[in-house]
Amino acid sequence: MPLNRRNFLGRTAATGAGVALVGSVGVAGAGPAGAREPGRGARRYAFTVMGTTDLHGNVFNWDYFTDAEFDDKAHNDVGLAKISTLVDQVRAAKGRRNTLLIDAGDTIQGTQLSYYYAKVDPITRKHGPVHPMAQAMNAIGYDAAALGNHEFNYGIPVLRKFEEQCDFPLLGANALDARTQRPAFAPYVMKRVRTPFGRDVKVAVLGLTNPGIAIWDKANVQGKMTFPGLEEQAAKWVPRLRSMGADVVIVSAHSGSSGTSSYGDQLPYVENAAALVAKQVPGIDAILVGHAHTEIPEYRVANKKTGKEVVLSEPLKWGQRLTLFDFGLVWERGCWRVESVSAKVLNSNSVPEDKKITGLLRDEHEKVVAYVNQVIGTSTAAMSAAEAPYKDTPIIDFINHVQAETVRGALAGTAYASLPVLSQASCFSRTAAVPAGKVTIREVAGLYPFENTLEARVLTGAQLREYLEFSARYYVRTAAGGAVDPAKLTNAESIPDYNYDAVSGLSYEIDIAKAPGSRIAKLSFDGRPLDDAAQFVLAVNNYRASGGGNFPHVARAKQVWANSEEIRNTIISWVKAQGSIDVSRFASVDWKLTRDGAPVF
Repeated sequence: MPLNRRNFLGRTAATGAGVALVGSVGVAGAGPAGAREPGRGARRYAFTVMGTTDLHGNVFNWDYFTDAEFDDKAHNDVGLAKISTLVDQVRAAKGRRNTLLIDAGDTIQGTQLSYYYAKVDPITRKHGPVHPMAQAMNAIGYDAAALGNHEFNYGIPVLRKFEEQCDFPLLGANALDARTQRPAFAPYVMKRVRTPFGRDVKVAVLGLTNPGIAIWDKANVQGKMTFPGLEEQAAKWVPRLRSMGADVVIVSAHSGSSGTSSYGDQLPYVENAAALVAKQVPGIDAILVGHAHTEIPEYRVANKKTGKEVVLSEPLKWGQRLTLFDFGLVWERGCWRVESVSAKVLNSNSVPEDKKITGLLRDEHEKVVAYVNQVIGTSTAAMSAAEAPYKDTPIIDFINHVQAETVRGALAGTAYASLPVLSQASCFSRTAAVPAGKVTIREVAGLYPFENTLEARVLTGAQLREYLEFSARYYVRTAAGGAVDPAKLTNAESIPDYNYDAVSGLSYEIDIAKAPGSRIAKLSFDGRPLDDAAQFVLAVNNYRASGGGNFPHVARAKQVWANSEEIRNTIISWVKAQGSIDVSRFASVDWKLTRDGAPVF
């Protein structure tokens, strides 16, 4: 029977005091990596904690947007079916009784497979399906998973249903009920690992999620849940876990390690706080890091109070890597003490998919493949996002065209109907493409892989100028003259493509020979220099409108309309209704890169 919140919280569900001891691992007798007794009286034990993060709905090594096996320049593979094979290999090598398996969040959003079972055939309907991610993770045998921010994209009812379908707890010590300020999810789980010595190792896994949920999914969580900082909640829970007898404390944190935030002063908390938690909170042995989509095999941070090193590791997204934390323990003075911790990652492209997992979900996979390959219209020309990060391309113009048209229709007959409507969009995927001729759901959906919704905010010309200057930080300062390498034009490693906005409805140049903050030139509207005092309506996604990316003004600008439908579905519905994408209706070059006024391209 799937375990739900009541099973995990037990008697503490009403008080929010924590989670009762859950389960045990292993039996007496050591596996291949278990006990060792090198000298008289010295009892040592080794065990391994495996970790994944940012799976984002990937079960199969498949790209639903290209309708082909996943591939990238590094020839990575993706999906839980690959992870399952690695997990089986580790368990065989070390002994299953000597291993645990955890995740650091962002599980149920990201692919058309996960979207289908949240929106098209939702798990929340009566006698509905079991989410493919729950099925796969249950079959693999996860022990716990932290909540990610994208868990909240489809609303709390979908998340609660997913939680109910999982045979393991979803952890979030800093996801609090807004009314009671008590944990809305299990804060931690305690696992007993049995050793050959009759002395169990008590392993506590504390789950922490991202405070940015309060901004990014405001519509879903406002008034229902609050999300305080990771350091604050870790400082509260880690001592409790130690007082409960935890021999090992592991944090599963959906928070990167850089100490940076994309939401500026919107919240008093740090977005990527994992290393800060390690540095500031004593008593932690290891942290499984998530959220940042970077690969960190092993990163050691010294706690400033104790001097003890905490080992951090972040496996690459989508099931591309599996982290292994190897713990060495010694029995001293009546308890187990962590003697050593090391971490590394395994590459999932080195193994085949586990047929147990692919067979389990073959029907769901094929149903989604059929769904995304439905033809919904035609296009008069092919469009590609390959050059969208540095050129004004029709494919981004198309997104902006649909968004602006949708907002104009929504504002018709209102007090804001007379204001000009502009629109912002980003290159969410450089591989996105729409062919000439027949167009399918997957090709349109590929333009917008995120679950963002559409809003309308009022900004002045002066505010838009600052908005564009902020966006233009994305480009590397490049002196005039000499050849230009497009691959080196952007700061994409520190500023993701989705945090560079092109704004349609205005005409402007971005002079990348100049310093950030003074790059926007020849900014005009309707053929005339932009009036700083003029008012405009900006069609903007909810991530940006909520402060995502920390763009100026927009988060505090007056909201005059909002929609709960994903922009992706708005575009799909537009194509269905129009029947044809006439590229000549919207394609135009309204912005370009220059160096000292000379066009880069």
